[in-house]
Amino acid sequence: MPRAIDGTRRLQRRKKILKHAKGFRGRRSNLFKTAKNAVAKALQTAYEHRRLRRRDFRSLWITRISAECRNLGISYSKFISGLNKAGIIINRKALSNMAIEDKAAFAALVAKAKQV
Repeated sequence: MPRAIDGTRRLQRRKKILKHAKGFRGRRSNLFKTAKNAVAKALQTAYEHRRLRRRDFRSLWITRISAECRNLGISYSKFISGLNKAGIIINRKALSNMAIEDKAAFAALVAKAKQV
């Protein structure tokens, strides 16, 4: 039986890799071997950065909450501690939005946290 070298599956696989590498600079977008390495690296960093983005957003929310807490005369750590002691369970994303959009409600939460 003759050996099939230029099989369709092989071409499909290479085409898929080169399609992923579209827009890369230089040889990384044209040559299969370098494109394969570049695509593997790109997928790896994309995976890592999706996780880092969550960390970055959490830190942004904490910064926003902290800034508004300082305006109302309480530190961030005392505010969070007060909320926990008061039994108020609310995530930092919601607190951040509240600090920006609904300052009266945020001030009420700060007052609750100060009481405890």
